Amino acid sequence: MVTPIPAAHDGGVAPPYARIATEEAFMTRDVYAATRRVIEEHAIDDPGFYALQGHYLTSTSERSTFIASRLQDLGDRRIADMDATGISMQILGLTAPGVQIFDAETAVSLAAATNDELAEACRRHPDRFAGLATIAPQAPAKAAEELSRAVTQLGLKGAMINSHTRGEYLDDPKFWDIFEAAQSLGVPVYIHPVTPPPNMIGPFLERGLEGAIFGFAVETALHMMRLIVGGVFDRFPDLTITVGHLGEGLPFWLYRLDYMHKASVTAKRYEAMQPLQRKVSDYLKENFFYTTSGMPWEPAILYTRSVVGADRVMYAMDYPYEYVAEEVVMSDALPLDAEEKRAFFQGIAEKVFSL
Repeated sequence: MVTPIPAAHDGGVAPPYARIATEEAFMTRDVYAATRRVIEEHAIDDPGFYALQGHYLTSTSERSTFIASRLQDLGDRRIADMDATGISMQILGLTAPGVQIFDAETAVSLAAATNDELAEACRRHPDRFAGLATIAPQAPAKAAEELSRAVTQLGLKGAMINSHTRGEYLDDPKFWDIFEAAQSLGVPVYIHPVTPPPNMIGPFLERGLEGAIFGFAVETALHMMRLIVGGVFDRFPDLTITVGHLGEGLPFWLYRLDYMHKASVTAKRYEAMQPLQRKVSDYLKENFFYTTSGMPWEPAILYTRSVVGADRVMYAMDYPYEYVAEEVVMSDALPLDAEEKRAFFQGIAEKVFSL
């Protein structure tokens, strides 16, 4: 059971629920160093990578240095920040792009080392941290093996995959060993945004829209739809996918997604779009869970709960990229009854991540 932690606005009295933040980022020093080498050597062709990590890991701006330093802290400073805002526990995942920019051998090695380090941090602070495993989709069979090791031996709670891997998406059957393992283990795969791949990013970069302001949502929503239309959930009906930012806009589209998918299948317009066992909206309601990371906005939270189900939406902060005490207050003030609020902040996360 996770213990509630009071925040300053609680007046020193713990609320009747624990605030479990479910999309919170970290980076190990080894991944930091390897990522810096890619930046310095300009070793890959990915404009989005250089726009994102090329900035955060090299800029001396106040925001960049704040984020870079806190990403690497899995101890006292992170816990102090959690205490200051009343966060009882963080679900930790390796920040984008994770190990997915490296060659397969490097990615596999870094993933295992990252999971060992994360598991040790969770053992040091079992009441404050739980973790999602890093895996290397570049080597799907080894990724599945590492996920199994991370869950069964290290006690991690699922996998974090930072969306596309060098422009490839998980609907390709060559990646399905990962889903087979996740379904068998009964753990979620959290698909976290990353900047759009090179063949997509141009118009975003032109206006600075490739990151969290817009490009993240477009790219991750595309990934979600590829999984559905590609038949992943017909093959793996018990697979759980977790996504942030209230579903990257897709809950707003449910009616149109159902209508246009049916219309396209009926018209036999695309070889790649075949009939599914359920409606598109059914998969979004039954195979996905949603977090509020970066979206502490009452109208959007209440709307998402109303269309995908209140039992599918849980709290997240998006630390350290979005560390704003007032946003915790906004979430506390949601017009939910005591039982609903406890589920939103605590109960759903306990169920999804087996806490």
